[in-house]
Amino acid sequence: MKSLFDKSSLDCSKKITKNYSTSFSLAIKLLSSKIQSDIYAIYGFVRCADEIVDTFSDFDQELLLTEFELEFHKAFDRKISLNPVLNAFQEVVHRYEMLDLVTPFLKSMRMDLNKKEYLTLEEYEEYIFGSADVVGLMCLMVFVNGDRNRYEELKASAMKLGSAFQKVNFLRDIKHDYETLGRVYFPNVNLISLTEEDKQKIIQEIENDFELAFEGIKKLPKEAKFGVYTAYKYYISLLSKIEKKQPQAILNERIRVNDLSKLFIIGKSYVKYQLNFML
Repeated sequence: MKSLFDKSSLDCSKKITKNYSTSFSLAIKLLSSKIQSDIYAIYGFVRCADEIVDTFSDFDQELLLTEFELEFHKAFDRKISLNPVLNAFQEVVHRYEMLDLVTPFLKSMRMDLNKKEYLTLEEYEEYIFGSADVVGLMCLMVFVNGDRNRYEELKASAMKLGSAFQKVNFLRDIKHDYETLGRVYFPNVNLISLTEEDKQKIIQEIENDFELAFEGIKKLPKEAKFGVYTAYKYYISLLSKIEKKQPQAILNERIRVNDLSKLFIIGKSYVKYQLNFML
C-alpha cells in the first residue's frame, strides 16, 4: 500500500524537524492539524539541503547536492521516490503547483558551496530570496490551501517574514558562519571590527521587514495565524536579545531564547490571539 509508505515518508520528515529545530517544531504544532503534515514535508526537504551545504564538509558536498537535486526532479516526474523526504515533498509540490519555488531555493543552496562573501546588495537579496523568501512562499501556499488570489495578496508580506527570519539567523549564527564556514552574508560589513552602528543598521533593516510582515500575518487564515504569529514573536524576542548585546558578544557567542522564555512567548501570544489584541 503506497499510502503506508507515504505516511512513513512524512513521519521521516516530521522526525527530522523535531531533531533539528525544537522552535520550528513547536511552531508547527500550533498550526491547524490540517496543514501540519505539509509543513513538515517542506521543512524536511529544506533541512536536508541545508545540511548538505552546511555540515557535510567531510564529503563531496557538490556531488551530494547535485544528486539530491536530480533525485528531487526524478521524484517530481515519477510522483514517487524511495527517499522518504523527497517522496513526502514531491507530493506537496504537486498538490500546490509550486515547482517554480524549488529552483531558486536550490540555487541559493549551491551558492553556499561556492560563495563565501556577498559584496553587493543585489547578491545578498538574491541569496535571501532563494534561501528564505521562497520557503515562506511555500508555506504560504499551504496556509491559503492553494488559493492563488489570497497567495498573491499575502505574497509580499510572506517574503518579508522569510527575510526577517533569515537575517535574524545570520546575526545569531554570525560566529559559526564566519569562523567555521567562512561566510559573510551582510554586504559592506567588516566582521573583524563589527561596530554598534553596523549592528543597528542590520537590526533596523530586520525591524522594517517585520513591520511589513506583520500586516500579512493579521490576514492569514485561522488555521495558520496563531502558529505564524508565535514564530514571529519568538524571532522578535531573539532579535531583542541580540540588540542588547555588544557587537563583540555577538561575534563570540550564539544568542538563544531559553525553553522557559519560549513557553512564555507561546502563552502570551495565545492570550493576545484569543483576545484579538494582535489585530
